[in-house]
Amino acid sequence: MANQIEVKDLLDAGVHFGHLTRRWNPNMAPYVYMERNGIHIINLYKTVAKMEEAGAALSKIAASGRKILFVATKKQAKEIVAQESQRAQMPYITERWPGGMLTNFVTIRKSVKKMATVDRMKKDGTFNSLSKKERLQVDRMRAKLEKNLGSISDMSRLPAAIFVVDTLREHIAVKEAQKLNIPVFAMVDTNSNPRDVDYAIPANDDASKSIHKIMSYMADSILEGMNDRKDSKDNSDAKPAKAKKEKETEEKSTEEKPAKAEKKAPVVEEVPADKAEPTEPAGDENKASE
Repeated sequence: MANQIEVKDLLDAGVHFGHLTRRWNPNMAPYVYMERNGIHIINLYKTVAKMEEAGAALSKIAASGRKILFVATKKQAKEIVAQESQRAQMPYITERWPGGMLTNFVTIRKSVKKMATVDRMKKDGTFNSLSKKERLQVDRMRAKLEKNLGSISDMSRLPAAIFVVDTLREHIAVKEAQKLNIPVFAMVDTNSNPRDVDYAIPANDDASKSIHKIMSYMADSILEGMNDRKDSKDNSDAKPAKAKKEKETEEKSTEEKPAKAEKKAPVVEEVPADKAEPTEPAGDENKASE
């Protein structure tokens, strides 16, 4: 598994701070430890358990070779999510959520392909044949698409799961995933509803340190799953090569055995009857003795 989670580290990162008591969601009651100065305190032991559960599930998805889409458009989470997603080699959305990103994925893919078309035009020289005004328009379109969809250019099909920071802010993404039965992993603060997601991690989703702590653990879990997939693939590739080598060795040894068995037996020469030494009859011996 990924690095062991220490409650003290989560405490130092401020993961335990919830929202004001008057803004809480009653469904978060099982994850609230206590109230202090009008603020709910999250039970970090339950946070650790949920992090391990979510990490194991994400690792399994990554080991199967599928993609996990990370979504975070709030200011304090943008840079962290982008950085950790890139480290885990996963797609992410940190700008405005494009409506129909999941439910109308075919149209989104067409927009992504437009970027590839513009790049091809620049390579083959077609771009230079356009007028100055057209070139400016194409450049602007390309820049806009790159900003909103550039981070998902490698995602050729729907993701196997999505990870959301702040379900209230990204409620459209959560709804689209629910409609398509895509598992939702999320950081859930005390003002959110944990029942809206499949894997809820009770944590402070407003502090950058808290977001970084959770995201780095999830990225480590995904990388571990990807490494397991790579190792299993290498082993499966090595097995046929090993079997082939053993077969060749066996065939070689089989060919050598008959050659050893063909050694010539020693030749025994027959002595002609006329050259054989005469033997005295028994009767002559008796006469000599007389």
